[in-house]
Amino acid sequence: MTSSTEFLIVGGGIVALTLAKELIAQGADRIVILEKENELGMHASGRNSGVLHAGIYYPPETLKAQLCLKGNLMLQAYCREKNLPLGNVGKVIVTRNEKELPMLENLYHRAIQNGAKVDLIDEAQLAKIEPNAKTCQKALYSHYTAIVNNRMILESLQQDLKQTGKVDIQFNTAFIKPKDSYTAETTRGEIRFKKLINAAGAYADKVAHSFDTAKSYYLIPFKGIYKKLTKEQSHLVNGNIYPVPDLRNPFLGVHFTRNLQGDVYIGPTAIPAFGRENYGKLQGIEPEAAKIISRQIAMFFTNAKFRSVALEEPKKYLFSYFFNDAKKLVKELKKEWIIPTGKVGIRPQLIDIKQKELLMDFLVLKENHVLHILNAISPAFTSSMAFANYVVKQYLTN
Repeated sequence: MTSSTEFLIVGGGIVALTLAKELIAQGADRIVILEKENELGMHASGRNSGVLHAGIYYPPETLKAQLCLKGNLMLQAYCREKNLPLGNVGKVIVTRNEKELPMLENLYHRAIQNGAKVDLIDEAQLAKIEPNAKTCQKALYSHYTAIVNNRMILESLQQDLKQTGKVDIQFNTAFIKPKDSYTAETTRGEIRFKKLINAAGAYADKVAHSFDTAKSYYLIPFKGIYKKLTKEQSHLVNGNIYPVPDLRNPFLGVHFTRNLQGDVYIGPTAIPAFGRENYGKLQGIEPEAAKIISRQIAMFFTNAKFRSVALEEPKKYLFSYFFNDAKKLVKELKKEWIIPTGKVGIRPQLIDIKQKELLMDFLVLKENHVLHILNAISPAFTSSMAFANYVVKQYLTN
């Protein structure tokens, strides 16, 4: 059977839901969202750390810089409006040695440019905020960093959309390919649309390629593995303890995050993975793995930033290496205090195969009545409401 809609959104993550909410606010009358899983939050939107970032890391001219803090404040306001859990815990970024001090200063000035509320603090001030955090001379304190319950936000947005009577979220329904310019083939039949939005997350490149768009862009999956502190030791972290990152790549390094339930997670890693859903050692390795590995090999030999990640991150499969990485951020940590978890995420990082480069910013491409959202990775959850407002105003209101 063939149905029809004004807007067809491929993917049911936070970006899709906030886009639908914004489109309804701007007068859209009929939206269909395709979600291949049987519930929300099965992938990136439900598997990330639950941290609302504050716009510290990103160059001021980027979309991430322009939308991260704005999105943070919008999501915080949404949580208060809906009585959803919200932890205004802040974050400290610590230095592991004197060589990282200039980068910390750089982060401070970048954060100020982006409108973030941050302070450069000394070791005594750090001890009052995070007694167990360790730094070399100085640290950075971010006031606006917060923690949320991802799945509760997704469920609340789902209810908002349902109550409008104008949005149909079709679960267990995957996009297959375009039949023609205004018809999509799905696993549950054909859907006619006036406009299509590709918000398919880890599969966004494949959807774009099916429209003969963005052929030089591919997503490479990186696996984020988390461990956590035992309950007895979770009091050692009040909020978030992060290292100074290497800003040449988009990963923030292993860090400590206390969630709303009081659990303290350590991670994630950024290990090159062999599938878009390669959450286990073998689980999620798909027929496409050979192509993914070939792209990783090509990046390894042509891109120094990727090569450093590929050489360093897999070592964190070894507990001793993971432990030593985490130990650099805190005064006291013992191996027996760290326990395994089932929490694993996949970060689908976009690369430009022609330039052999990792893309550092969100990417929005429009071809007539079809819009593709690529590289919607961290801080995509944080930015989502501001990002939706930007995309609708810039690309979808004419």
